[in-house]
Amino acid sequence: MSDRSPLDRCPGLLRPFVADDGALVRLRMPGGRVATSVLHDVVEIAGAHGAPVMQLTSRGNLQVRALPDPLPLQLIEAVEATGLLPSASHERVRNILAAPLASDLDGLVAAFDQALCAEPRLAHLPGRFLFAFSDASGSVLSERWDVAYQRESPTSGTLLVGQSGREVHPDDAVTAMIGVALRFVETAPDGAWNVRDLPVTSPVFDGHTPDLLPVVAPPLLPGVVGADVVAGVPLGMLTAEQVAALASVADEVVLTPWRSVVVPGGAAHLDMLLRAGLVTEPDGPWARLSACVGAPSCRRTAVPTLDLARSAAESVASRRLTATQDVHVVGCERRCGTGVSDRVLVAPLTVDDVVSALTSTTTAAIRGEQ
Repeated sequence: MSDRSPLDRCPGLLRPFVADDGALVRLRMPGGRVATSVLHDVVEIAGAHGAPVMQLTSRGNLQVRALPDPLPLQLIEAVEATGLLPSASHERVRNILAAPLASDLDGLVAAFDQALCAEPRLAHLPGRFLFAFSDASGSVLSERWDVAYQRESPTSGTLLVGQSGREVHPDDAVTAMIGVALRFVETAPDGAWNVRDLPVTSPVFDGHTPDLLPVVAPPLLPGVVGADVVAGVPLGMLTAEQVAALASVADEVVLTPWRSVVVPGGAAHLDMLLRAGLVTEPDGPWARLSACVGAPSCRRTAVPTLDLARSAAESVASRRLTATQDVHVVGCERRCGTGVSDRVLVAPLTVDDVVSALTSTTTAAIRGEQ
């Protein structure tokens, strides 16, 4: 922790990150829920100014890249007009996951986002600090959250902070989570980006019982869930054609932290979603394969990670192999975009290396750290 800068580099619209292919901005979607009309507007902005796709991140947010540096005022104003920047001071700290299939959490998520943006001190949270909301299923609690709330019933729930927790009524959850975040801002040492960076004696854990483990569900795989569909997005690259298909089915969708989109009512429109290039089955290569952006867009590597992943997926499909592992291909040891279930391949040399990892029957996995 001592070699970290207190200022992390997580980008936003007003503080982009400049990569080899241009400026990159990240747009937060608290809880993942977003109108398809907003997705349409953002992908049009992306196509007009940079790469004509939107990247889904491992926190259920959107990235737009290959933009001009500095960003044109016209671009910034266009994004602001979508409503995705309700707070200029807090845009980078609105990192809020929610169980994608639990729409009854929407009110709690909205109340928390409003309270977060209303507290000036919380603008100083690191951009890597992550909040999560789940129902009794434990969905999204598999992720690397810092502070989470699991609502077990309309009158009961657990506030979770690292490996500790305490019972909190749902009506008090927002206030309790804001209080923990404030203690982090006020007491965490320089260079601490997450709760897991803190000693067990930190006041952030005051009042919580150690080793209180939540119910945790695995990540959602693509497939039909009742009337809805979890639609995978290959390589997390959402295209204009895919957005049009989503908009023809639903007014709102939910972005997940697993490079997929929950489409309400999508079960009746599988053919349309498939034609747009979305994934609706859990057993194909694109249900389990992802990659960082790699070369030539990133200066940290010479490995064309996206090309390797595409070729590996084609090879697995054409040879009718079975994808058995969640594999994330990265170009360097930073392991950007790594998910919690991923087997991480750092700078693989060949397509066969990726195919071998994707179809391996070995359960051991190399875990990457964001």
